[in-house]
Amino acid sequence: MTAFPVRLFGGPTALFEYGGLRFLTDPTFDEPGDYAVPRGRLTKTARPAGAPGAVDVVLLSHDEHPDNLDISGRALLAEVPLTLTTPRGAQRLGGGAKGLADWEAIELQRPGGGTVTVTGVPAVHGPGAREDVEPITGQVVGFVLTGEGLPTVYVSGDNASLDAVKQIAERFGPVDTAILFAGAPRFDVLFDGAVIVLDSAQAAEAAGVLGARRVVPVHYEGWAHFTEGRDALIAAFTAAGLADRLDLN
Repeated sequence: MTAFPVRLFGGPTALFEYGGLRFLTDPTFDEPGDYAVPRGRLTKTARPAGAPGAVDVVLLSHDEHPDNLDISGRALLAEVPLTLTTPRGAQRLGGGAKGLADWEAIELQRPGGGTVTVTGVPAVHGPGAREDVEPITGQVVGFVLTGEGLPTVYVSGDNASLDAVKQIAERFGPVDTAILFAGAPRFDVLFDGAVIVLDSAQAAEAAGVLGARRVVPVHYEGWAHFTEGRDALIAAFTAAGLADRLDLN
């Protein structure tokens, strides 16, 4: 099946057209700067690579951290008909936001007829069990997109759990395109410095588990707390024998 283009804007933000609808992941369009957060500070280091234009659906993994939804991103949500996110996030955002619990699905009408199904899937924003991680880093959701005659697309969100990836693969694998949040972000004050989203080696392992034909990494550049970038991704996927599946745009 022909791969569709994915446009990257930096950080976790990507735009793709699927089934005639334009989907945008975790909108971050602010200029570089610092953000105060409960346990310290986040620093954005790079400008966004343009603007997205019209968007039909935002796929928002979570609303609580500015490296996933910044000031400009919040303003953009008001212009988008539908934002799919966590159940708690939808309550906070209101407006056109709808929460998806794990394995909950919504059908979206395609402009030319037919539907796209978006299913919320598990994500754990840190190491260990979800019940231990969620009170600290918050509720996160990933997404799987399917439709008749369309490729299967997985958007991981801020997930660090390979067990969650295995559950998703059991239900939806093999995946045609996996948009994997990577970058090995870590903080000394959280989980003893353990990664809170996939590192490069884990992203390669996730690609193998999913049987992904193409992997588009996001969330690995543009912020100071990302500790692994493009070179680490290339090295990890090469070591895993999956370099041909890596799409770095």
